Amino acid sequence: MDTIDLSLVELLRGNARLSYAELARQVGLSAPAVHERVGKLESSGVIRAYRAEVEPESIGLGVTALIGIVEDSDADTDDVLESFRRIPEIESCYFMAGVESFLLKARVGTIAELEQLIVRLNRTAGVASTRTSIALSTKWENRPQPLELPTT
Repeated sequence: MDTIDLSLVELLRGNARLSYAELARQVGLSAPAVHERVGKLESSGVIRAYRAEVEPESIGLGVTALIGIVEDSDADTDDVLESFRRIPEIESCYFMAGVESFLLKARVGTIAELEQLIVRLNRTAGVASTRTSIALSTKWENRPQPLELPTT
């Protein structure tokens, strides 16, 4: 990736709805050249997706929980991950160093729904135990770090 690609990524991280014309204006290329570059960034996996960021409470997901998972010593990690993938309440899954094998971020509507989710997780093959923390509020999330653009 060169400086222009990094600039395009930075602009799209800030606002994925920018038009090719606006991106082109900001990086000093033509719209077709920007379209081609963005297409290459998408096909190479640098840009993975475009999505709307929604206020969770406004769609009935007012409870955010971080759930640590201790995996059974004889568990098949791929099978455990596939089980997690099938649970729609799990928004993010991180493989961890330390006692807990995974850290899950889950969103549900109520504490009762969180309880049901924790019961399901504890019944999942390969899960030895869980440890749950509930977020009281979200101060920020999904904040992209500024990219270091090479100086010329």
